[in-house]
Amino acid sequence: MTDRVNPADSSPGGKAMTDSRPAGKRPAVAIAAHHLAKRFGHVQALSDATVTVHSGEVVALFGDNGAGKSTVLKMLLGILQPDSGHIEIADEKVHLHSVRDAQARGVDCVHQDLAQAPDLSVMDNMFLGHEVLRPGLGRLLGALSRKEMAARADQALRDLSIKLPSLTVPISDLSGGQKQAVAVAKAVMWSSTAVLMDEPTAALGARQSEIVCDLFRTVAARGLGVLVVSHDLPRALKVADRVVILWRGHTALDAPAADLTVPEVVATMVGFQKEAS
Repeated sequence: MTDRVNPADSSPGGKAMTDSRPAGKRPAVAIAAHHLAKRFGHVQALSDATVTVHSGEVVALFGDNGAGKSTVLKMLLGILQPDSGHIEIADEKVHLHSVRDAQARGVDCVHQDLAQAPDLSVMDNMFLGHEVLRPGLGRLLGALSRKEMAARADQALRDLSIKLPSLTVPISDLSGGQKQAVAVAKAVMWSSTAVLMDEPTAALGARQSEIVCDLFRTVAARGLGVLVVSHDLPRALKVADRVVILWRGHTALDAPAADLTVPEVVATMVGFQKEAS
Protein backbone atom coordinates (compact mmCIF):
# COMPACT_ATOMS: atom_id res chain seq x y z
CA MET A 1 0.00 0.00 0.00
CA THR A 2 3.02 2.27 -0.17
CA ASP A 3 1.81 3.58 -3.51
CA ARG A 4 -0.62 5.75 -1.54
CA VAL A 5 2.17 7.58 0.27
CA ASN A 6 2.86 10.83 -1.52
CA PRO A 7 4.48 13.50 0.68
CA ALA A 8 3.93 17.06 -0.49
CA ASP A 9 6.75 18.86 -2.23
CA SER A 10 6.14 22.20 -0.59
CA SER A 11 5.18 23.43 2.83
CA PRO A 12 1.50 24.35 3.29
CA GLY A 13 0.06 27.63 4.40
CA GLY A 14 -0.23 28.10 8.13
CA LYS A 15 2.93 28.96 9.99
CA ALA A 16 3.18 25.86 12.13
CA MET A 17 1.54 23.28 9.87
CA THR A 18 4.71 21.52 8.72
CA ASP A 19 8.42 22.05 8.95
CA SER A 20 10.25 23.95 6.24
CA ARG A 21 12.19 20.98 4.91
CA PRO A 22 11.22 19.62 1.51
CA ALA A 23 9.49 16.23 1.58
CA GLY A 24 12.62 14.43 0.41
CA LYS A 25 14.53 15.62 3.47
CA ARG A 26 11.92 14.70 6.03
CA PRO A 27 13.03 12.26 8.75
CA ALA A 28 12.61 8.61 7.87
CA VAL A 29 10.89 7.97 11.20
CA ALA A 30 8.26 10.52 12.19
CA ILE A 31 7.53 8.97 15.58
CA ALA A 32 8.20 5.61 17.18
CA ALA A 33 7.99 3.70 20.43
CA HIS A 34 10.72 1.12 20.94
CA HIS A 35 10.34 -1.81 23.36
CA LEU A 36 8.25 0.13 25.86
CA ALA A 37 7.44 -1.36 29.26
CA LYS A 38 5.18 0.16 31.91
CA ARG A 39 3.84 -1.15 35.19
CA PHE A 40 1.08 0.36 37.31
CA GLY A 41 1.32 -1.28 40.71
CA HIS A 42 0.61 -4.99 40.16
CA VAL A 43 -0.57 -4.43 36.58
CA GLN A 44 1.95 -4.82 33.75
CA ALA A 45 0.34 -2.51 31.18
CA LEU A 46 3.17 -2.86 28.65
CA SER A 47 5.95 -5.43 28.45
CA ASP A 48 7.51 -4.95 25.00
CA ALA A 49 5.57 -2.58 22.76
CA THR A 50 7.11 -1.28 19.55
CA VAL A 51 5.32 0.98 17.07
CA THR A 52 7.02 2.86 14.23
CA VAL A 53 5.42 5.50 12.00
CA HIS A 54 7.39 6.79 9.03
CA SER A 55 6.91 10.20 7.46
CA GLY A 56 4.04 10.16 4.99
CA GLU A 57 2.64 6.93 6.40
CA VAL A 58 -0.64 5.99 8.09
CA VAL A 59 -0.29 3.31 10.76
CA ALA A 60 -3.32 1.77 12.47
CA LEU A 61 -2.76 0.65 16.06
CA PHE A 62 -5.13 -2.15 17.06
CA GLY A 63 -5.61 -4.13 20.23
CA ASP A 64 -8.31 -5.49 22.50
CA ASN A 65 -9.33 -3.55 25.60
CA GLY A 66 -6.41 -3.55 28.01
CA ALA A 67 -3.84 -4.38 25.33
CA GLY A 68 -1.93 -1.15 26.02
CA LYS A 69 -2.95 1.16 23.17
CA SER A 70 -3.82 4.12 25.41
CA THR A 71 -0.62 3.68 27.41
CA VAL A 72 1.49 3.79 24.25
CA LEU A 73 -0.37 6.86 23.04
CA LYS A 74 0.16 8.66 26.34
CA MET A 75 3.87 7.90 26.24
CA LEU A 76 4.19 9.24 22.70
CA LEU A 77 2.55 12.43 23.97
CA GLY A 78 4.72 12.75 27.07
CA ILE A 79 1.79 12.20 29.47
CA LEU A 80 3.41 9.02 30.81
CA GLN A 81 7.06 7.99 30.88
CA PRO A 82 8.15 4.39 30.17
CA ASP A 83 9.83 2.20 32.77
CA SER A 84 12.08 0.97 29.96
CA GLY A 85 12.39 1.44 26.22
CA HIS A 86 12.46 4.80 24.47
CA ILE A 87 10.62 7.22 22.19
CA GLU A 88 11.94 8.43 18.84
CA ILE A 89 10.74 11.58 17.08
CA ALA A 90 12.12 12.80 13.76
CA ASP A 91 14.94 10.24 13.82
CA GLU A 92 16.05 11.30 17.31
CA LYS A 93 15.81 9.49 20.63
CA VAL A 94 13.91 11.80 22.96
CA HIS A 95 12.79 12.02 26.58
CA LEU A 96 9.31 13.50 26.88
CA HIS A 97 8.12 14.83 30.23
CA SER A 98 4.95 16.61 29.16
CA VAL A 99 2.57 17.22 26.28
CA ARG A 100 4.38 20.47 25.59
CA ASP A 101 7.61 18.51 25.06
CA ALA A 102 5.87 16.47 22.34
CA GLN A 103 4.27 19.56 20.81
CA ALA A 104 7.63 21.34 20.73
CA ARG A 105 8.89 18.46 18.57
CA GLY A 106 5.97 18.77 16.16
CA VAL A 107 3.66 16.08 17.55
CA ASP A 108 -0.02 16.70 18.30
CA CYS A 109 -3.07 14.56 18.96
CA VAL A 110 -6.76 14.50 18.07
CA HIS A 111 -8.37 13.17 21.24
CA GLN A 112 -11.55 11.14 21.32
CA ASP A 113 -13.41 13.90 23.18
CA LEU A 114 -11.97 16.48 20.68
CA ALA A 115 -11.22 18.95 23.53
CA GLN A 116 -13.17 21.73 21.80
CA ALA A 117 -14.95 24.77 23.24
CA PRO A 118 -18.49 24.44 21.79
CA ASP A 119 -19.47 28.11 22.20
CA LEU A 120 -16.36 29.43 20.45
CA SER A 121 -16.05 29.80 16.69
CA VAL A 122 -14.17 27.46 14.38
CA MET A 123 -11.30 29.94 14.15
CA ASP A 124 -11.08 30.48 17.91
CA ASN A 125 -11.03 26.73 18.49
CA MET A 126 -8.23 26.23 16.00
CA PHE A 127 -6.13 28.82 17.83
CA LEU A 128 -7.17 27.83 21.36
CA GLY A 129 -3.92 27.84 23.31
CA HIS A 130 -2.06 29.25 20.28
CA GLU A 131 -3.57 32.73 20.07
CA VAL A 132 -1.78 35.25 17.84
CA LEU A 133 -1.34 38.73 19.29
CA ARG A 134 -1.02 41.97 17.41
CA PRO A 135 2.47 43.45 17.24
CA GLY A 136 3.66 46.42 19.28
CA LEU A 137 1.20 47.96 21.73
CA GLY A 138 -1.44 45.42 20.77
CA ARG A 139 0.74 42.64 22.16
CA LEU A 140 1.13 44.49 25.46
CA LEU A 141 -2.63 44.92 25.64
CA GLY A 142 -3.29 41.30 24.72
CA ALA A 143 -5.17 42.21 21.53
CA LEU A 144 -5.66 39.31 19.14
CA SER A 145 -4.60 39.53 15.50
CA ARG A 146 -7.90 38.14 14.31
CA LYS A 147 -7.24 38.93 10.64
CA GLU A 148 -4.06 36.84 10.65
CA MET A 149 -5.74 34.07 12.62
CA ALA A 150 -8.63 33.95 10.16
CA ALA A 151 -6.30 33.80 7.17
CA ARG A 152 -4.23 30.99 8.66
CA ALA A 153 -7.28 29.00 9.79
CA ASP A 154 -8.86 29.35 6.36
CA GLN A 155 -5.66 28.20 4.65
CA ALA A 156 -5.30 25.22 7.01
CA LEU A 157 -8.83 24.08 6.20
CA ARG A 158 -8.30 24.61 2.46
CA ASP A 159 -5.06 22.60 2.56
CA LEU A 160 -7.05 19.61 3.78
CA SER A 161 -10.01 20.31 1.46
CA ILE A 162 -12.31 20.83 4.46
CA LYS A 163 -15.43 22.81 3.63
CA LEU A 164 -17.35 24.56 6.44
CA PRO A 165 -20.18 27.12 6.47
CA SER A 166 -17.94 29.78 8.03
CA LEU A 167 -14.94 30.34 10.27
CA THR A 168 -17.16 32.31 12.63
CA VAL A 169 -19.82 29.64 13.18
CA PRO A 170 -19.78 28.14 16.71
CA ILE A 171 -18.39 24.63 16.94
CA SER A 172 -21.68 23.55 18.52
CA ASP A 173 -23.47 24.28 15.22
CA LEU A 174 -21.35 21.81 13.25
CA SER A 175 -22.08 18.15 12.56
CA GLY A 176 -20.04 15.43 14.24
CA GLY A 177 -17.94 14.92 11.13
CA GLN A 178 -17.29 18.64 10.75
CA LYS A 179 -16.22 18.92 14.40
CA GLN A 180 -13.81 16.03 13.90
CA ALA A 181 -12.48 17.63 10.71
CA VAL A 182 -11.79 20.89 12.57
CA ALA A 183 -9.96 18.94 15.28
CA VAL A 184 -7.81 17.24 12.65
CA ALA A 185 -7.07 20.54 10.88
CA LYS A 186 -6.04 22.13 14.18
CA ALA A 187 -3.70 19.25 15.02
CA VAL A 188 -2.13 19.37 11.57
CA MET A 189 -1.77 23.15 11.70
CA TRP A 190 0.35 22.89 14.83
CA SER A 191 2.24 19.73 13.88
CA SER A 192 5.41 19.39 11.85
CA THR A 193 6.23 15.71 12.40
CA ALA A 194 3.32 13.48 13.38
CA VAL A 195 -0.39 13.51 14.21
CA LEU A 196 -1.89 10.95 16.58
CA MET A 197 -5.58 10.05 16.33
CA ASP A 198 -7.43 8.50 19.29
CA GLU A 199 -10.63 6.72 18.14
CA PRO A 200 -11.39 9.47 15.59
CA THR A 201 -14.56 7.87 14.21
CA ALA A 202 -16.02 6.41 17.42
CA ALA A 203 -18.97 8.81 17.59
CA LEU A 204 -19.56 9.27 13.86
CA GLY A 205 -21.95 7.80 11.34
CA ALA A 206 -20.85 5.87 8.27
CA ARG A 207 -20.61 8.80 5.85
CA GLN A 208 -18.90 11.09 8.37
CA SER A 209 -16.43 8.32 9.23
CA GLU A 210 -15.49 7.95 5.56
CA ILE A 211 -14.82 11.68 5.26
CA VAL A 212 -12.62 11.72 8.35
CA CYS A 213 -10.72 8.62 7.20
CA ASP A 214 -10.02 10.34 3.88
CA LEU A 215 -8.39 13.12 5.90
CA PHE A 216 -5.82 10.65 7.24
CA ARG A 217 -4.53 10.08 3.71
CA THR A 218 -4.52 13.82 3.02
CA VAL A 219 -2.49 14.48 6.16
CA ALA A 220 -0.01 11.72 5.32
CA ALA A 221 0.32 13.08 1.78
CA ARG A 222 1.64 16.28 3.32
CA GLY A 223 4.56 14.28 4.71
CA LEU A 224 3.45 13.85 8.31
CA GLY A 225 3.32 10.51 10.08
CA VAL A 226 -0.21 9.50 11.14
CA LEU A 227 -0.92 7.03 13.94
CA VAL A 228 -4.57 6.00 14.29
CA VAL A 229 -5.82 4.15 17.37
CA SER A 230 -9.15 2.65 16.39
CA HIS A 231 -11.69 -0.11 16.95
CA ASP A 232 -13.15 0.55 13.49
CA LEU A 233 -11.18 -2.28 11.90
CA PRO A 234 -12.61 -2.28 8.34
CA ARG A 235 -12.14 1.46 7.77
CA ALA A 236 -8.75 1.59 9.45
CA LEU A 237 -7.52 -1.35 7.36
CA LYS A 238 -8.75 0.39 4.23
CA VAL A 239 -6.95 3.67 4.92
CA ALA A 240 -3.74 2.45 6.63
CA ASP A 241 -0.40 1.55 5.09
CA ARG A 242 0.61 -0.67 8.00
CA VAL A 243 -1.06 -2.26 11.00
CA VAL A 244 0.46 -2.79 14.45
CA ILE A 245 -1.42 -5.03 16.88
CA LEU A 246 -0.82 -5.09 20.62
CA TRP A 247 -1.65 -8.18 22.66
CA ARG A 248 -1.25 -8.24 26.43
CA GLY A 249 1.18 -5.34 26.40
CA HIS A 250 3.51 -6.31 23.61
CA THR A 251 3.60 -6.03 19.83
CA ALA A 252 2.08 -9.19 18.39
CA LEU A 253 2.05 -8.13 14.73
CA ASP A 254 3.45 -5.43 12.45
CA ALA A 255 2.41 -5.96 8.84
CA PRO A 256 1.22 -4.16 5.69
CA ALA A 257 -2.50 -3.44 5.90
CA ALA A 258 -3.02 -4.83 2.40
CA ASP A 259 -1.89 -8.26 3.60
CA LEU A 260 -4.49 -8.50 6.38
CA THR A 261 -8.19 -9.22 6.66
CA VAL A 262 -10.51 -8.25 9.49
CA PRO A 263 -10.78 -11.87 10.76
CA GLU A 264 -6.98 -12.15 10.84
CA VAL A 265 -6.72 -8.90 12.79
CA VAL A 266 -9.37 -10.02 15.28
CA ALA A 267 -7.65 -13.39 15.76
CA THR A 268 -4.38 -11.66 16.60
CA MET A 269 -6.07 -9.11 18.87
CA VAL A 270 -7.65 -11.81 21.03
CA GLY A 271 -4.52 -13.94 21.06
CA PHE A 272 -5.99 -16.83 19.07
CA GLN A 273 -2.97 -17.16 16.81
CA LYS A 274 -0.60 -17.03 19.77
CA GLU A 275 -2.49 -19.70 21.68
CA ALA A 276 -2.89 -21.86 18.56
CA SER A 277 0.84 -21.83 17.99
